[in-house]
Order: sequence, then structure tokens, then C-alpha cells
Amino acid sequence: MQLLTSAGQNIINNLAQRYNISQDAVICMLMAVNNGRGNMAQFNCPELGGSGQWMRGGMTMVGDMFNYGLKNTVNNLCTELSNALVNTQMFPVVPVGTKNSNQWWPAHLGSPSSSGAQNNIRYAVFPNRLAIQFDGQVTVYNTLDNNISGVSQQQGSNASLTFSSQYGTIAVTTLPIISGSGMPAQRQTNFSQPAPISNQLAQRNNSNVMNTVDESHIDTTSADGVIMLIEKIAKLHEMGALTDEEFNTKKIELLSRI
Repeated sequence: MQLLTSAGQNIINNLAQRYNISQDAVICMLMAVNNGRGNMAQFNCPELGGSGQWMRGGMTMVGDMFNYGLKNTVNNLCTELSNALVNTQMFPVVPVGTKNSNQWWPAHLGSPSSSGAQNNIRYAVFPNRLAIQFDGQVTVYNTLDNNISGVSQQQGSNASLTFSSQYGTIAVTTLPIISGSGMPAQRQTNFSQPAPISNQLAQRNNSNVMNTVDESHIDTTSADGVIMLIEKIAKLHEMGALTDEEFNTKKIELLSRI
């Protein structure tokens, strides 16, 4: 279970009682909201309908998309957790440079120009340095004369950790290691480019892919029509033509028509 302060544990206990769910479920949602910096959450909580999304001031999505009572519960719970993260020290203070610290990279590197995370990998970009945390282990690379730009978190099937520079897409494993043991090649994750798509969608940019869904013969003002369109974009997502972010954005836009 996630380590909490006494004040944080009291809030978890209170929310679990008021929403009639387990403390583990509340902590699951707390971690999702915390990972979304208090403004959004992507979660998978069986007690709250499985997979879903929450956005502060926006649309809440749950596995049972027409269960409005569940949506309201998730929205209210996430809003309260977001407020708690702002107003209460929910987690014990973790020393800088340690595994669970928000500043997990070596302190001497200073502040990164960009940073992000995906699954169990975190990265931070500095002048001439790239820090990668994998399974709690930090490796610092020398980026040489590469100007790292456009680092994203799209995961491709080629399972290689790469970044974009003025020279194109560069594999992290080609960089000299300053400190740390490096990334295991078989478990690396692609941060910069999605895997190549074998069909005609590979030749289109992301915005054009979104337009491949033909809406001309579907009544997009009806719930049935919207569900048909969601099924179509779900197939594109499964093919790899849409990233998770693109699929979820389009799905939210379609649901807003109902």
C-alpha cells in the first residue's frame, strides 16, 4: 500500500466511508490523480468500473459509459482528491534524488528542460545530458551534440527507447553512459515515434488519420450512431493508427454529441 502521512490516511479513511468503497480503491484513484498533476487521471479500478478517465472541469469516462451515477461518483471523488493534494501533505517528503522523489535525477543536473513518464520509465532532459529512470534505477547519458526535441510518450511495438534530435530519431543505446547501468534492450520503450503502420495509414500524419472515419452515412446526433463511430476509431486504435491520446480525444469529442 502507498505510504501516506497521518493526515493523508485520515482523508483516505473518510473518503472510503463516504463513498462506500475500499481504502485501496481510494488510494488507486489518489495515485491516478497525483500522476495527472491534480488535473486529470487515467485509472483502472475494478470497484469503479474498471478503466476510465477523469479531467477536472471536463468529461469523466468510465467503462460503463452510460452509468451516470458512477461517472458522478468518480468525478466527485477525483475532485476531492485533487483538492486534498493541493491543501494537504498526503505523502511523506522524499529526499531529492531518491527513487520515489519527484526530483529523481541526480541533484547536480539542476532543472530539466523537459521531463515525462510512461509505465515504469521516467526521463528528464538537461543540457548535454539525458536521465532515464527504469525500475527505480537511474542512468545518465551524454547527449553529445544532439539537441533533443519533441520527446513524447508514444509507445511503439519495436520496443526501443529513442528520442528526436536535429539528426532525426536516435536510439538511446547509442549514447555514452555517464553513470548508471543503462537500459535493458529487451524492455525499452519508444518515447519519440510510434511503430510503423503496415497499411495505407502509415503514409498519413496523425491529423489525417483522424479524418479516415467516414461520418457521412451515420447519424452522429443519435447515441447509436456515435457508438458506431467509437467502434470504428477503436479498430483504428487497435491497428496502431491512433495513439491512446488521439483515440481518447476523439472518443470524448464523439460522446459530447450525445
